[in-house]
Amino acid sequence: MMQFFQKLGRALMLPVAVLPAAAILMGIGYWIDPSGWGANNAVAAFLLKSGGAIIDNLPWLFAVGVAIGMSQNNDGAAALSGLVAMFIVTTLLSPASVSMLKNVDVSEVPAAFGKITNAFTGIISGLVAAFCFNKFHKTQLPPALSFFSGKRCTPIITSAFMIVVSAILFFIWPAIYGGLVAFGEAVSGLGPVGAAIYAFFNRLLIPTGLHHALNSVFWFDGFGINDIGNFWASTGTKGITGMYQGGFFPIMMFGLPGAALAMYHTAKTNRKKAAFGLLTAAAFASFFTGVTEPLEFSFMFLAPGLYVVHAALTAVSVGIAAALHATAGFSFSAGLVDYVLSFNMPLANNPWILLIMGVAFFVIYYVLFTVLIKAFNLKTPGREDDEEETAKNESKLTLSNSNFAEVAKAVYEALGGKNNVVAIDNCTTRLRLKVKDSSAINEKAIKAAGAHGVIRPSKDTVQVIIGTQVEFVADEMKKL
Repeated sequence: MMQFFQKLGRALMLPVAVLPAAAILMGIGYWIDPSGWGANNAVAAFLLKSGGAIIDNLPWLFAVGVAIGMSQNNDGAAALSGLVAMFIVTTLLSPASVSMLKNVDVSEVPAAFGKITNAFTGIISGLVAAFCFNKFHKTQLPPALSFFSGKRCTPIITSAFMIVVSAILFFIWPAIYGGLVAFGEAVSGLGPVGAAIYAFFNRLLIPTGLHHALNSVFWFDGFGINDIGNFWASTGTKGITGMYQGGFFPIMMFGLPGAALAMYHTAKTNRKKAAFGLLTAAAFASFFTGVTEPLEFSFMFLAPGLYVVHAALTAVSVGIAAALHATAGFSFSAGLVDYVLSFNMPLANNPWILLIMGVAFFVIYYVLFTVLIKAFNLKTPGREDDEEETAKNESKLTLSNSNFAEVAKAVYEALGGKNNVVAIDNCTTRLRLKVKDSSAINEKAIKAAGAHGVIRPSKDTVQVIIGTQVEFVADEMKKL
């Protein structure tokens, strides 16, 4: 199961990599025109719409990214199937469609279906598409239907599977969404403790997109609390209104950047450069704009236990801020831009306390993440199972034959060829192979072809350490 989540985490790196830039664009645009959101400034409108085009369509990016990352050979046909799956579920379960299926007015459709386009359905769509591709991309149809054989049939089969998934969600989605709303109402009267519980589940539900159900209880006017609206309208109680917002600032502006620094320092030496680019951009987006998805999605599936720790620390921060009556508000997210804008609002109460808390949480996140990552060998960015040998040893590896096609052929045959090899993939320095039986391979022949070593994690998986030229060998082996 852990291996599945780590693979899912790697798959999400593709769409997550574009999020920091989008978050920064939106943050700068909002900074330029915080009241009009682009209505008062053309430059702000340009930046906000550019960034929003990516952020607002995150579920679709997940559908494509997960489909590619979880499919054999990372095939584009799987990506197309992911889009098809997402089209089906979001169309079949849209309020307009549900009103017809239930034969009721659109106004009577459960609110849950208004939130069907979310990260959860995006990931589910990608997983269904990848499953269908892996299972059916070699399907041979009768001659009359031969045009639809192979990869062309996977979007069609994905459509059928997704109709079934949509039918299941039709019945269970309102119950899940409604249950979370009821839970939010139950804890809303518990003061700082309730604020902490809310914050914990707010973060914990980010991967599914279901945090919107809780947000509708605490942040907006669905159930009378309307913490965001009342704060900016100055219609609440000083020190109380904003209690469901204030504690997020220390986490988003300081805590998560501290986590990013810990992940960078614990990354493998030969992966630090790549980790630096992702983590720096994601940390800046979190600090400046309060958009945390780029950073959170970078480790939530690679190291889910660490993400639970992050959710717990968020709960502690929000609970402490609520107990100290330290409040600030946001209309976009809990980043620097909104902190500055809310600092002098009438209902902002001792917002400077949040900065002191932020410094403390930066240290806590950095120390705790560093200790946990090292102690449990967590696979955060830059620590994935790509190399078990040192970079120094692998960088010295030279293939015994510079003809990659011949090397690939020799390794492929030593692995058992088409009778044994099921799937071929590669990481930075090694071939990652799924085989029918790893005990059937000829390890001596593989090393004779120039490989540095062979690792057998399980009965049906093999890793062949090639070195930095691995991509060329993998490409030639896929042709075979």
